[in-house]
Order: sequence, then C-alpha cells, then structure tokens
Amino acid sequence: MAVASLLAPLRYNLVRVGFCLSIAAILTSCQGAAIEANQRQVQANQQQIEDMQREIARLKAEGAAPSPTAPPIPSSSSISGTSSNSGCDRAVTEKANRKAGDAFAAGDLKKALAYYNDALTACPGDPRAEMNVARTNESLGNRDTAIEHYRAVAKSSDSGAASDARTALSRMGVAP
Repeated sequence: MAVASLLAPLRYNLVRVGFCLSIAAILTSCQGAAIEANQRQVQANQQQIEDMQREIARLKAEGAAPSPTAPPIPSSSSISGTSSNSGCDRAVTEKANRKAGDAFAAGDLKKALAYYNDALTACPGDPRAEMNVARTNESLGNRDTAIEHYRAVAKSSDSGAASDARTALSRMGVAP
C-alpha cells in the first residue's frame, strides 16, 4: 500500500502534465492558424497598396487628377477684368483662386475648399467664386452644401454660371 500511496501523486502529476501539453498543442495550433491568417491579410494589403501606387503613377503620367466634377472655373474678374460686386477685394480673390486651383489640381480638395471660401468671403455673392465652392464641395461629397451654393449661383445674373449651376443641380437630381 505504501507504493500505491507514493504512485498516486505521481499519476496525478502525470495527468496534469499531459493535460497541459494537450492545451499547449491546441494553443500552438490556434496561434499557427491566426498567424497564417494575418500573413494572408498582410499580403492582400500589400497587393492593394501596390495596385494603388501603380494607379497613382499612371494618373501622374497622364497628368490627370481624379475628379467626379468639372474643375473649378476662373473668377469673374479674370474673365471680364472688372467687378460687378461693390465691396469686393479682387486682389484677395485672385490670390485665393490661384492657390485653390493649385491645391485642387494637386488633389488636396480640403485645402482648395478653404481657399475658395476665402475667395467667396473676399467677394460675397460672386457667382464664379460661389460656383468654385459648390463644385469643390460636391467633389468632397458634401452634397447639401454643394446644392446650397449651386442654387445661389442658379439665381445669379451671370447667365453662364447660372446655366452651369442648373446643369449641376439637374445632374444631382435636384430642382434649382
């Protein structure tokens, strides 16, 4: 009986060790599967990055920046040379439009919008500045804001800008 009492703890420890080894094997198997899944995801992400880099290189080679809307139009002063809006700071508008156009062409639409808003602030109610703000908002996906600015231009006395605004509103499925 003395031998049996000495073997009982040893059997218990052997069972515990066996159980721990089984758990370790299961965890290792699960970790291996998780690592493989992560590696597959990393490879997929890397492929997506490479595809995007090729697309960017192609667009740069073509000299095109993707834009779902027409590019912004020049301010009315660069078209006519005069301002129909009293209290309009044409120098500020021209500088803001130039910087906005550069930012828009570079694909930095948020920066372009900030500059176009500066141009509109310098010449409140200017249909060309308003149209640039509308188009940039539309490009950014700010639909409601774009519609608001397009509607303001559609009511303007600048027949060319008003026509462009009505066309944009129609394309968006909105009444002027």
